[in-house]
Amino acid sequence: MNSPNLTEMIATTQRNRAGKLADNVTDNAKLLKRLKQKGNVRLVSGGRTLVKELDYAENGTFMYYSGYQPFDISPSDVITAAEFEIKQAVASVSISGLEMIQNAGKEQVIDLLEARIKNCERTIMNNMSVGVYSDGTGSGGKQIGGLQHLVADAGTGTVGGINSSTYSFWQNITFDCSDAGAAASASNIQSYMNRVWVQVVRGADRPDLIVADNNYFRFYLESLQGMQQIVTVSGNSVLGDDVLKFMGADVVLDGGQGGDAPTDHMYFLNTNYLFFETFKGRNFEPLETRFSVNQDAEVRPVVWAGNMTCSNRSLQAVMKA
Repeated sequence: MNSPNLTEMIATTQRNRAGKLADNVTDNAKLLKRLKQKGNVRLVSGGRTLVKELDYAENGTFMYYSGYQPFDISPSDVITAAEFEIKQAVASVSISGLEMIQNAGKEQVIDLLEARIKNCERTIMNNMSVGVYSDGTGSGGKQIGGLQHLVADAGTGTVGGINSSTYSFWQNITFDCSDAGAAASASNIQSYMNRVWVQVVRGADRPDLIVADNNYFRFYLESLQGMQQIVTVSGNSVLGDDVLKFMGADVVLDGGQGGDAPTDHMYFLNTNYLFFETFKGRNFEPLETRFSVNQDAEVRPVVWAGNMTCSNRSLQAVMKA
């Protein structure tokens, strides 16, 4: 029989690291770091779906009037809701009875577990970072719906149960550089960014974060270097040191080696309307240890449940090749 003390050691180690893992996941992608900064990384207590209320139309009773003219008091249908599916993810740490024997001694077992827990955490972080940019079709549709779903290349699609081909208020802005006459380059990237920007500004509402892959970030960086106009955020920025500026918005590279942002893409995001929502008790937390009924082994799953959500697609944009 496996040692109860060893089982508790596995459980305690993972419990103590659960909160740190949740923080590390949100710090692993620049977009999630911004959402966390804005308070849009949220824990929810339950529900069949993740629901976002949408204020999609103006009140139709507004009118100018004179004297005794009757008011328009007819009801106005101005609120609807988007419903996002709950997506789930898991990674497990296991150890066999043979490995316990081969790693006899508390320190050796801890070393083995530590290595496997770190690998499990790194795997979770990397896969969630990929999911942040996904279209939600991975793993047979079980993957979270990231930017390629919420801010789609076509601008349309069914998101949160709402068909944006039918309801145009639910479409995001798209700009295809190839349709503008020339592929994006350092010489035209700012002009293209201007064309996108003016489409996603609504009064005081405007993008606060522009996320780019390696190519588009490099084009923008080179366009600034030529004019000696590089402006970076100070080193205490929550997003790090490699942050440029455009019209007051932070411009960040979420690519780099093995980056997850899709090639030749730049997202103009108003993060007031983007959310990363997780269910309590499933925030990268370990479940109880499972003992195999027909194997000499212990397994402890680390689970997550939630999704990325959006409450206004019309103020989000993507520039692509």
